[in-house]
Amino acid sequence: MSNRISRLFNIQYPIIQGGMIWCSGWELASAVSNAGGLGLIGAGSMYPNVLREHIQKTKKATNKAFGVNLPLIYPDIEEHIKIIIEEKVPIVFTSAGNPKTWTQTLQAEGIKVAHVIANSKFAAKCEDAGVDAIVAEGFEAGGHNGREESTTLTLTPLVRSKTVLPLIAAGGIATGRAMLAAMILGADGVQMGSRFVASEESSAHIAFKKAVVSASEGDTRLALKKLIPVRLLNNDFAQKVAQAEAEGKSAEELKKILGKARAKNGMFEGDLREGEL
Repeated sequence: MSNRISRLFNIQYPIIQGGMIWCSGWELASAVSNAGGLGLIGAGSMYPNVLREHIQKTKKATNKAFGVNLPLIYPDIEEHIKIIIEEKVPIVFTSAGNPKTWTQTLQAEGIKVAHVIANSKFAAKCEDAGVDAIVAEGFEAGGHNGREESTTLTLTPLVRSKTVLPLIAAGGIATGRAMLAAMILGADGVQMGSRFVASEESSAHIAFKKAVVSASEGDTRLALKKLIPVRLLNNDFAQKVAQAEAEGKSAEELKKILGKARAKNGMFEGDLREGEL
């Protein structure tokens, strides 16, 4: 299927695999790329030396295009950028920050840059930054979200009306029908995350994979909007968060409840009760 996204990234199908923390390692990224999509390594949960290892393993496992998903709030962002350039990664998807910060640096090395946004007003900022493509991520997304709670099928045409750049729709897309709907509304391609979480090649814990597969309507909710909004599967931790938010707890109090490494405990180590899913 040839269109602007498949030509931009030199892939067969305009399907991007989400670069999800604790789930998107080299095995998943290379498998998706080998199958004709664009596989992404999720750098947000990797130390710099681990990221380099995953990039090198991906290059050995596929001769096709792949990329790195890079949250711009990552504390070792400069080291990640250095490694991405040194390892000649062809594509980078940035999120959670100002696209102007690193886009030109990466493009000067021949790297294509896509940036994730959650509202239409940031489309102009992406154009000003000179990104190669935009990802419009609706609040159905299975991970971190925008605060506006715009749905994917609302956000996609809004962003399309603001930009001429190649557009990727994300959030709640897991089937060919949903992909078609997004493309009818103006997207050139789609990015899917949760659908790939449950794959054999995903580095997520098998218990988390089964929880994703068995989840049904109403089993997730958007939480932690005072920190960074995230969609959580219902469990003991999610219920604690919901209770704290209902009581009007402050951002600092919510940080204490969240603690450290809770996402790793849930998605990578399989703690389905107290982990952040």
